Amino acid sequence: MNTITKLVVLISLCLITGTSQAQDTLQKTKSQLKIESLQKYKEIITEEEKGFLKTEVETINQRLENKVISQMEAEVLKQEMAKKRALNIENRIAIVDSQIELITRNPEYYSSTQFRENDYVISIGKKKGLYIKNNNEPPKYDIRTRNQMLFAIGFNNTIIDDQSLDDSPYQLGGSGFVELGWLWETRLLKNSNFVRVNYGLSFQWNKLSIKDNQYFVANDHETTLETFPLNLKKSKFRTTSLVIPIHFEFGPSKLKDYGDRIRYFTDDQFKIGIGGFAGVNLATNQKLKYKENGNNQKDKFKSDYNTTNLVYGVSGYIGVGDFSVYAKYNLNELFKDQAVDQHNVSLGLRWDFR
Repeated sequence: MNTITKLVVLISLCLITGTSQAQDTLQKTKSQLKIESLQKYKEIITEEEKGFLKTEVETINQRLENKVISQMEAEVLKQEMAKKRALNIENRIAIVDSQIELITRNPEYYSSTQFRENDYVISIGKKKGLYIKNNNEPPKYDIRTRNQMLFAIGFNNTIIDDQSLDDSPYQLGGSGFVELGWLWETRLLKNSNFVRVNYGLSFQWNKLSIKDNQYFVANDHETTLETFPLNLKKSKFRTTSLVIPIHFEFGPSKLKDYGDRIRYFTDDQFKIGIGGFAGVNLATNQKLKYKENGNNQKDKFKSDYNTTNLVYGVSGYIGVGDFSVYAKYNLNELFKDQAVDQHNVSLGLRWDFR
């Protein structure tokens, strides 16, 4: 029994010692990785501050070129920015060095903490130094492209050969359109925002409310309006398209100089846009509502109804600020191979949310 007891004690001591050594080794590895990450981050700090200084010098040169400041003022500002960034490098590296000293003295605690100086340092396996930028980056002096959301809504109908809108088979009040998209606006002139180009992607929904108890029927390769056998409460026809709108926009804007940046604002300013759109027809459907044997019925049909696959046209708007009156006209025919051509036309209101 004494021999067995000694063996058990010996094995237990070996296991405890091995576990402790493994934990020490693991802890040491974590500490080393943390220190290596911080050492790497010191290099990142220098590169980052130099990049910020380069951006600031470019901003000063642009202000000089625009005759906002003199040559002497530009040189003074450059020296001030260089001194600021040099001090930033010195102070930020000193913070990192202090962190390294803490980890070196206290590996059991500080190895598990994250270093923060408006940045996050992350180590993943052998890939050391994955950094998320801080908010210390200077603003861009001039932004020539910005984005905005487009929303438009209004009336919709078709232009039919040798037929006025008053004689249209579609209701003027019940037919409408909706457009929703995301646009980019780019200034075309270097020192003026009078001419811009708007472009992006948008969805267009064009709806026609058919009157006189008629509905669309696709017969082979031709779609015609025919009388429904029952009394229709509603007869609606809708197409859904994805298009690329492009408009050249003209109008004044207000220039604000903040010293380190300039910005152009078109709030409460007159504008006019001229352009067009092109894209594809994604879906076509028809909805009918009627009564049959005293019961309300609602049918919805999804088919191409021989509508054209490609959609394209001209469009324009005129307004103030984000709001404008908007019109668009489809150059493509609504249906393929029709005896009578008809083209979609829309008039409504448009908002460009910047």
